[in-house]
Amino acid sequence: MKNHFTLTVTINAKPEAIYKAWLTSEGHSALTGSPAKVDGVMNGDFSAWDGYIWGMFLELEPNRRILQAWRTGEFPEEVEDSIVEVLLQEEHGKTKLTINHSNIPEGQADSYKKGWEDFYFKPMREHFKK
Repeated sequence: MKNHFTLTVTINAKPEAIYKAWLTSEGHSALTGSPAKVDGVMNGDFSAWDGYIWGMFLELEPNRRILQAWRTGEFPEEVEDSIVEVLLQEEHGKTKLTINHSNIPEGQADSYKKGWEDFYFKPMREHFKK
């Protein structure tokens, strides 16, 4: 059985700033504090955390939604990619950022929940304090 979860966080930035940063190598690296290579177009590839995460952009709705095929080095080779949906909604000058992460290999969901918080949300909050 595949696992899924939804996480929501508020980031002190406009959706446009988060969207733009997520879709560029320089911006994504700045958001996470770790090397990323991002070809931020439909069917463009990405890798983050020095190659630990990689995948492809499946759908892009400017400043609102990013849909990715997503996997890590911990995925068994034979399993399908997981799917990450990033939703951006402006609320009072900030952004409600929602991650819907689905099709996760059995037993790995809890690790990725913690990973989103530790390796994305925490550094993003710090980045947008500047």
